[in-house]
Amino acid sequence: MTTAPGPLVVIGLGAMGLGMARSLLRAGLDVTGIDREQAAMAAFEADGGRIASDRAARDAALRKASAVVLVVVNAAQTEAVLFGEDGIAPHLAPGTVVVSCATFAPEHAVRFEAKLAETGLLYLDAPISGGAVRAAEGRLSIMASGTADAFAAARSALDAMAETVFELGDRAGPGSAMKVVNQLLAGVHIAATAEALTFGVGQGIEVARMVEVISRCAGSSWMFENRGPFIADGDYRPHSAVDIFVKDLGIVAEAASAGGLSVPLTETALARFRSAHDAGLGREGDVAVAKIYAREGNIALPGVPAPGADVLGGTSSDKD
Repeated sequence: MTTAPGPLVVIGLGAMGLGMARSLLRAGLDVTGIDREQAAMAAFEADGGRIASDRAARDAALRKASAVVLVVVNAAQTEAVLFGEDGIAPHLAPGTVVVSCATFAPEHAVRFEAKLAETGLLYLDAPISGGAVRAAEGRLSIMASGTADAFAAARSALDAMAETVFELGDRAGPGSAMKVVNQLLAGVHIAATAEALTFGVGQGIEVARMVEVISRCAGSSWMFENRGPFIADGDYRPHSAVDIFVKDLGIVAEAASAGGLSVPLTETALARFRSAHDAGLGREGDVAVAKIYAREGNIALPGVPAPGADVLGGTSSDKD
C-alpha cells in the first residue's frame, strides 16, 4: 500500500518559490509557505495554502514536514536557513528531506548533505530551471542528485513541481554542477540576445520583427525566444534579475579559474552583467543588460529613453 505524502514546507515565496508552492498545492498536497515578506505569504494564503507567520507556527510546521523545499538565492542564504542562529535543521524530524533549489558551487551541496546527515536528515541537491511561468505551471526542469532515500522522500514534491527531473547521481554535487553548466549557457545567451537586438536596432530593424524572424532561424536559442519579447515590450521587470547572473556567472568563472580553464565567453558576459549592476540595474530583469549596449551605442530601445536621455532609468525593485 502506498503511503500518502506527508506535509510539505516551502521556504522562499519569491518569483519561483511562489509558483512552485502553488503547483504543490494544486497537486493536492498539504503545503505551508514561509517567507520574510508578509505580502508573499498573503498571496499564497489567498490561494488556499497554509502559512507560518510566527515562530511557533513555523516550528510546528517543520516538525510535521516530510520535505522542505528551499527556494532561496545562494549558498549563504541556504546555510543561514538551515544552520543559522534561527535555522530550521534542529526542528526537522529524522528522515525529513531538504530539497535545495538554489544555484551554487557543488562543494556547498556536498557540505550541506554531510552536515544534515549527522542528525539523520536527508538532502536533495535540486537546482531548478525554467523560469517563473513554468514554476507556476509545475513544468520546471530539476537537475537533482542525492541518495535513493532522498529521492524517495522528495518524490511527491518533485512530481508536482517538475515536468522533467534529471537524476544525476546518488550524492549531492552533480546536480549543482549541472546547473552551473546551464547558467554558463543561459548567461551567455542572454548577453548575446541583448547584443544582437541592440545591434539590429542600430541597423534599422524593429525589435519585435527581429524576435519574430530569428526565432524561426538558426541563430535562435531558448533564451532568445524567452527574453527577446521582454526587450521588444520594454519589460524590465525582474522575472530573473541581473544580479542573478552576476552571481551565477561569477560561480562559473571562479570554478573554471580553480581548474585552470579559460572561459572567455563567460568572462565577457559576466563583465556585461557587472556593468549593468554597477549602473544600478541589478534588481531589474536580466535583459536590462541591453541598456548598457543602448547607452554605449546611443541607441533607443523600447521602454528605454531616446538617445541623449538617461537610458539607465530603471523600474521599481521587485522581489526575485
